[in-house]
Amino acid sequence: MKDISSISRRAMVQNIAMATAGIGLNRFTPFTETNPLLPFYLPPQPPLQPGPGGIDIRTWVKSSQTNKQFSCVETAVAPRRMGPAPHVHKDLDELMLVVEGTATVIVNGKVEEIKAGGWHFRPRKLEHTFWNGSESPLRFIDMYFNQNFEDFLEELFHEIFPDMMNRHLTPADPQIAKRLKNLDNRFGVTTFPEKRRSIIDKYGLIG
Repeated sequence: MKDISSISRRAMVQNIAMATAGIGLNRFTPFTETNPLLPFYLPPQPPLQPGPGGIDIRTWVKSSQTNKQFSCVETAVAPRRMGPAPHVHKDLDELMLVVEGTATVIVNGKVEEIKAGGWHFRPRKLEHTFWNGSESPLRFIDMYFNQNFEDFLEELFHEIFPDMMNRHLTPADPQIAKRLKNLDNRFGVTTFPEKRRSIIDKYGLIG
């Protein structure tokens, strides 16, 4: 029989190693036999539309359903529409699947076009953004791992942006800028708003 203390020490060392590697299992609520992950079904929905702002999101899988292992959102972008300002995620990896149209993605200065049916992976700590440079609608699914980034997007698109539009404000307004900065800080995002205009001008996009 194996010595129990040696097994405990081995488990502790493994946990420390995994945390050092950035896995950090202890940040998630453990799912056990009495608190298991449960299957779920998401029925089909009509395709998401960009809306009055030219871009919108809809959450499909919430991180709370998967012990923060995975979540995903659908994004719809109007033709010729610029996406967010270039930004960097401290801890988040993203996987994009384009389902309609063509997404243009730039990562650390490299521009790529991802057509419908194509995938694009963006690891953490790399500066990136996206836009729809075509004359057709764009829709894609963005998948997130080990962070509840859908909460970031829901707050941004369904709280901050509508409030900004209803009050006829811009992101430069002190109150809006404070909310945006607070949101970035909570989710480990560094945004470079000064770099957005040059992309809009270069590719003839709508801001």
